[in-house]
Amino acid sequence: MDEDDPSDEISRIEARLEELAEVAERCRKITLVSKAAIAAGAGLMLVTMLGLLGSNQVGALGSIAAVLGGIVSLGSNASTLRQTMAAISEAEALRSDLIGRIDLRVVGDETRKRI
Repeated sequence: MDEDDPSDEISRIEARLEELAEVAERCRKITLVSKAAIAAGAGLMLVTMLGLLGSNQVGALGSIAAVLGGIVSLGSNASTLRQTMAAISEAEALRSDLIGRIDLRVVGDETRKRI
């Protein structure tokens, strides 16, 4: 194969795009779980403050931990998702550039010339 043939590089970029898409999907799932943890922690804190479950220090600490853990996880995954989406955009741009370099032939033109 020619060194100028970008098909191998396009294949590597396609594989990388698939990996990045999986990372992005995982980040979205973790973000959803983080938001649920924040909501559950806030709800438990409200219930504890209203005294509906009694004055329970463990419940209060658990709710605070859930809220803080959810916030940290949400922030971390939001950052990772932004970086992953930027990497996907760069890879797609590179792939488009490589595809644009390929000298494509229209199959129908050759058939018409032979007839």
